[in-house]
Amino acid sequence: MSRFLRAASLLLILASCGANYSPPSNLDDACAIVRERPSYLRAMRTTERRWGVPINVQLATIHQESKFVGNARTPYRFALGVIPMGRASSALGYAQVLDSTWEDYKRETGNYGANRKNIRDATDFMGWYMDKASRSAGIPKTDARDQYLAYHDGIAGFQQRSYASKSWLIAVAAKVQVRSDLYAGQLQSCGIR
Repeated sequence: MSRFLRAASLLLILASCGANYSPPSNLDDACAIVRERPSYLRAMRTTERRWGVPINVQLATIHQESKFVGNARTPYRFALGVIPMGRASSALGYAQVLDSTWEDYKRETGNYGANRKNIRDATDFMGWYMDKASRSAGIPKTDARDQYLAYHDGIAGFQQRSYASKSWLIAVAAKVQVRSDLYAGQLQSCGIR
């Protein structure tokens, strides 16, 4: 019996050491999200103070990009339906950041130890990127729709209106705006705004 207890204790200790990349239980309620994961709220408040991007815009963007799965990756591509051809892109983490853009962020901010699977680093990245979109393309930081279009297609792509021929992307960006507005109202009702 004591061997079993030792083994069970060791297993519990090891399990508690792993990162929790699972999403919060209720993604439709901003108050429930930040109550369940106070580290999200701390990270997003820090980003809002540093970069001026509202918490509701951050929440809505992460919801669209990863559904709050910290180690999210793009799906594998398959040739002939069975031969794995690698992932669709290098996007990783809460914010689904590509390798090259992540390297730009680390270099420009000096945050060389940043990790895309860390909520603090992911929200800081989003703040940095949305601040650049605001300064370069004139997109208000409160405009979740246009910020998402620039986030998805790149700032230069947004300025060239590359999204205009992508009706699916325009629809997704509209959903991000609706969710951002929903989250803003919820955060106000639970006293976070």
